[in-house]
Amino acid sequence: MTSPAITSAKPAKFASRFDRFQVGLLGLAALAVAGTLVYGGYLLTVMQLAMIYGVFCIGLNFFMGYTGQASFGQNAFACIGGYGSAILCVQYGWEPILALVASMAIAGVFALIIGYPTLRLRGHYLAMATFSLGLITYDITIQWTAVTQGYMGYAGIPPLGIGSFTIDSERWKLVALALLLGFGFWLSLRMRDSRFGRGLRAISGSENGAAALGVRVPRFKLIAFIIAALYASAAGSLFAHTVGFISPEVYGPQMAVMTFTMLFVGGVGTIVGPIIGAVVTSLLQEVVRGSGHFQDIAYAVVLLATLIYAPKGLSALGALFRRKKEA
Repeated sequence: MTSPAITSAKPAKFASRFDRFQVGLLGLAALAVAGTLVYGGYLLTVMQLAMIYGVFCIGLNFFMGYTGQASFGQNAFACIGGYGSAILCVQYGWEPILALVASMAIAGVFALIIGYPTLRLRGHYLAMATFSLGLITYDITIQWTAVTQGYMGYAGIPPLGIGSFTIDSERWKLVALALLLGFGFWLSLRMRDSRFGRGLRAISGSENGAAALGVRVPRFKLIAFIIAALYASAAGSLFAHTVGFISPEVYGPQMAVMTFTMLFVGGVGTIVGPIIGAVVTSLLQEVVRGSGHFQDIAYAVVLLATLIYAPKGLSALGALFRRKKEA
């Protein structure tokens, strides 16, 4: 038996998915990208990383936001993507696009193998298991020097391109990353409004209730985990091709903490939260950098204030304001 609410509901029109506040936030993010293209300088690198982390967070939002599961180990799949692209391109001369796609396929297979037994866990047990996955992968990149070159890392990773055409300009790199982020965002909207996406949100509300309505909970959770892994792998590859160098520190536990922070600042479970969180958090790091020795304290204070006064993230502030106005 399958719920009519899950199978027969038609996807919402594009304009109805967002409130005006979310549209405004997306507009501000677009202006930030445009301003960076005009201004140039170091902000180009900052915004490039924001686009990459945005791709990562969109996938993470499927598993943590829509499905309501905890995962602190998605950096493991970003590591597979980054090192997969580096090894295939540097050692075997693959085209960057082909290396990126092949690395995503490898990450997807690993997610299938690892997720099948791991997703039987729930709550903090699942969180600890996924966190251990990230730590194990990080340790492998350090110890397996024959493949990963340890702390020496990989240098000379080619930029994105096809054949003789490569994207060498920093501005064009940002444009390409913004377009890829937009494509990933569009795919996430299509999946969110599908039967699969509605099933994920039913699982987030109640796994037992979703199962009673005909949702195959284990299968849906595993697919969401694989989708998150594919996005993370793509982000890891994009980082490698954008920066041209990777090392174990890039995909360490700090990446898991940073992306987790971005997702909650933007709004976990919201449509535009992953993008807004990635842009705001990346720019915030540069704003507080000028505070010198107190930059970590300033960064933590701002994030705590955001989580206290906007517990559902910046993207949900519009709905909060409307409820207060109606009250």
